[in-house]
Amino acid sequence: MVENEEQEQPLISHLVELRNRLLRVVVTVLLIFLAMAPFANEIYSFLAKPLMQFLPADTSMVAIDVVSPFLTPFKLVLVASIFIAIPVILYQFWAFVAPGLYAHEKRMIAPLLIASTLLFILGMVFAYFVVFPLVFGFLTSAAPVGVSVMTDIAKYLDFVLTMFFAFGMAFEVPIVTIVLVWVGVFTPQQLAEKRPYIIVAAFIIGMFLTPPDAISQTLLAVPIWLLFETGLLFSRLFVRKSDSKQIASDK
Repeated sequence: MVENEEQEQPLISHLVELRNRLLRVVVTVLLIFLAMAPFANEIYSFLAKPLMQFLPADTSMVAIDVVSPFLTPFKLVLVASIFIAIPVILYQFWAFVAPGLYAHEKRMIAPLLIASTLLFILGMVFAYFVVFPLVFGFLTSAAPVGVSVMTDIAKYLDFVLTMFFAFGMAFEVPIVTIVLVWVGVFTPQQLAEKRPYIIVAAFIIGMFLTPPDAISQTLLAVPIWLLFETGLLFSRLFVRKSDSKQIASDK
């Protein structure tokens, strides 16, 4: 009976700690949301610029649903608040799992969390400034004669958020490469041998995420390939460092 109580006590303390950290994350997101809410329309206008610059002078975006003009900008602000709160979210996650990690795992995971966040943001920035002008320029010019391009603001937001997520995940290639080597699924040499398949996969991804032209497809495929090479380089350095430590410990 005493042993069961002793086993339940750490579990309860972990659950309480998890609840407290989740509450901190929720409060942080809420505070950021409240600070940005008054500027919801301006933030949406900034997000809509890549499309608006290609719309004909006599057209604009439309709101099909009755509540879309009100809810859509606030939906964007909520998502933006979560993105801005990512450092706090990662810190709370790190503080929760760190006590159960080994020293070498702590040294590895912390840089990976920071790098993955920066790469995800870099992917969104790349999508906004490079991909969106190409996509919307192509789509608006491809409309048949007599068809006015007037995108619904809610559907535009859903499309943009999907693209942000897709490019953010695509830019996580170096992290995935390093983790695959770290956990022992592949060696750097094995991944290097799969380079032709990676390049083909990068162009296939570019084909699905960009308009059907070679320029925009290449603009996504080439960064994915370069990011893979970057991850492969760092994974080799990690393996060499680990091997040197192993040799030193054997001596």
